[in-house]
Amino acid sequence: MLNDPRSHGLWGKTAPAPPPTHALEGEVMTDVAIIGGGYTGLSTALHLAECGIGCIVVEAQQIGFGGSGRNVGLVNAGMWVMPEELIATLGPDHGSRLLELLGNGPAQVWDITRRYGIDCEATPVGTLHAGVGRKGFGELAERARQWQKLGAPVELLGKAEAARMLGTHAFEGALLDRRAGTIQPLAYARGLARAAIGKGAAIHTDTPALALERSGKGWLVRTPKGTVRAGRVVVATDMYTRFVMAEIARQQVVLPYFNMATTPLPEDVAQTIVPGRQGVWDTKEVLLSYRFDRMNRLIFGSVGALKNGGAAVHRAWARTALRRLYPQIGPVDFEQEWFGSIGMTSDNLPRFHRLEDGVFAFCGYNGRGIAPGTVFGQCMAALLAGEIAESDLPLPVTRPAPAAWRGLQQLFYETGAQAVHLAETGRDTFLKSVPFSKGAP
Repeated sequence: MLNDPRSHGLWGKTAPAPPPTHALEGEVMTDVAIIGGGYTGLSTALHLAECGIGCIVVEAQQIGFGGSGRNVGLVNAGMWVMPEELIATLGPDHGSRLLELLGNGPAQVWDITRRYGIDCEATPVGTLHAGVGRKGFGELAERARQWQKLGAPVELLGKAEAARMLGTHAFEGALLDRRAGTIQPLAYARGLARAAIGKGAAIHTDTPALALERSGKGWLVRTPKGTVRAGRVVVATDMYTRFVMAEIARQQVVLPYFNMATTPLPEDVAQTIVPGRQGVWDTKEVLLSYRFDRMNRLIFGSVGALKNGGAAVHRAWARTALRRLYPQIGPVDFEQEWFGSIGMTSDNLPRFHRLEDGVFAFCGYNGRGIAPGTVFGQCMAALLAGEIAESDLPLPVTRPAPAAWRGLQQLFYETGAQAVHLAETGRDTFLKSVPFSKGAP
């Protein structure tokens, strides 16, 4: 996408083609203008169109350009924040609603992929949250207790059962969440777009929203070659917000995250690694994540940016970590690598904003965008269709507040991840892995 192999990597290579779209030219009118062609914007458009409400999506780049086309593809239930802490932060009404909505989020993703025949490698077989050491396992035990109290189908696995499901003895245990699973994330975004267009929504790519202005009782969205007149506006750009309502991005701290995909592994080797094909991530602060695609490529990722020397450090770490976990792989050869930005809010919880009268946004997914983006789009459509009121939403109405020390925190995340990965790789191993004679990439 945009001729940058490190923007979308494997997902750009293997996703089905997007539906035909073009840049907006001239003036158009609609009921709802949606800024951003990621999960939230596309889900909002699809569900508005299902209700017969006119809507137009304007996307600055291409469908799924931001986090929707770059993430690892874990379809999780809930947020990073544990259920009881979430309720304590939001209160019993909003907290309980949000837990129920996000707990059922993966089921909504699976339902949409089935109803619209979206080819996105949907694999609803669960995820495994792997515990690192006793501390990590203790965290999983508490997480399991809180979710099981709510009736969620999660199961705490001891070391032996976790090793059987993960194919490695490296972890103290794991939490199996049967609600969750994996998808090809860019393929899912493109499938949402195709479904929305099929229902009557319009999508214009290569169309950045440059300004938002009042126009009578409605709004005018200005783009380079055209304008959209709409009664209401949804800002669905999250961490990739640039021109319109940039305060959405300024309230979040950027956490860079990269993924690397191996060449397809031989079937006999692949079957020894997470044979049930669940998605995996661990409990470390600088976490790792991995899952397979349908061609037996192992997608391995962690916190970090593939720039400013980070590519060599993170690549060496990924090879070393994979060999430690699964020595049967042998020499590790990555065929694709890419990275993007995760927006982290101060309390690691999402936000709902009424930015102006008739201008709304859901944002702040903290690395959990697939299911939340889908169900928040459903909520947004229901709100705009008059099916629910703001008081019925799973989040309170708030105003964006700039994140304190944002630049320093972002620098800490990027450089800190490099330092951790360099330490875990080991100096000698790292030096051997970097082709200085040929010039390190």
